[in-house]
This record gives sequence, structure tokens and C-alpha cells, in this order.
Amino acid sequence: MKEQQKLTEEKIFDAAVAVFEEKGLAGARMQEIADKAGINKALLHYYYRTKEKLFDAVFEHMAGFMFNKLFGCLDQKLPWKEKVALFYKEHISFLQSHPILPAFLLNEINQHPERISRFFTSERITLLRQNLFDQLEEDMKQNRMMRMDKMQLLINLIALSVFPFAAKGLLEKLLEQENITFDEFIEKRKKELPGLVINSVKIR
Repeated sequence: MKEQQKLTEEKIFDAAVAVFEEKGLAGARMQEIADKAGINKALLHYYYRTKEKLFDAVFEHMAGFMFNKLFGCLDQKLPWKEKVALFYKEHISFLQSHPILPAFLLNEINQHPERISRFFTSERITLLRQNLFDQLEEDMKQNRMMRMDKMQLLINLIALSVFPFAAKGLLEKLLEQENITFDEFIEKRKKELPGLVINSVKIR
């Protein structure tokens, strides 16, 4: 019985992720999620009494998944240059597998910023961020990179990889004019971003 309940919960969750990613909280319907999960609406309400409770569970899971992946790359015990290269390789590959995720998260965060605040104040994320900042501070002291605002650098790192996926629809239209596919653009970007970032902080 417990195994069956677990399978049902997994089906509901997978269906909810797909529907919420596509339509957000406002556009999603419980009936659509139930249909996608292959269950009746009454059973869906048995597991998750309201659409908001189901959405909160999905949002927390997806946001945690993305930010743990993001900061996990930056927590590797590597020199700064290698860390940046690994970050863009792993983070952009992750976004290629979840292309709708950035737009979904940004839309919901803009409407309800409190949803994401707990991730940035969690012990794990705080520790990962501090470890990165400590390494950056040491590199600055040793003149391996120019002195700059560490938070600005972190936001730049994230934005350079996230923006193309958050604005995918617009970018695809622009790339059509150059006969370049979105996938081709992203693969090239994955290789070029490390050099761009590293050169931008190099002491001249």
C-alpha cells in the first residue's frame, strides 16, 4: 500500500512540475494536473488539498534543485579559473536539460519574492557563498584578479548563463536572422563564457 502511495505521489509531482513550469501558478488547473498524472481530481486533492500547497511543494523542490546545482559547482576545491570553467560547463548543461526552469522561477520569484528568500538564507547556501567569497578575497589579495565587489561578480556569473534561457523566445527570433539555432548558440556560449569572465577580472 505504501509503495502504491509513493508511486502515486511521484506521478502527481512529475505532472505538477510539467504543468506549473509551462503555465505557472495562475494558469495551472488541478484537473489538468490530475489528467496528466492519470488519476481523478478527488485523489489529487487527497494528497494536496489545494493548488497552492502543491505549487509550494513543486517550487521548493525545483528552486532547491537549481540553486544547489548552481552553488555546488562553485564549491569545488579548484583554482578560480578552473572553477569558472566547470561552473559554466555544468550549469549550462543543467539548464539545457531544464530550459523552462529559469523563466518559471523568475516569474514566480518576481510575483512572490518571499518564496526564494529562504534559499539564500539557508545554512548550506550561506556557507557555499561564503566559501566562494573567501576564495575570491584571497585571489584579490594575491593579485590573481582585480579587486571588485564579490556580489556583483556572483550575479554576473549567474546572469550570463541564465539570461539566454529566461529570454529564450526572444533570443530564438534574433538568432533566426543569423541562421543560428538556439542549441548552437548555447554550445558556443558554454565554451566562450569562462574566458570572457576570467579576462574581465584579470589585472592589466
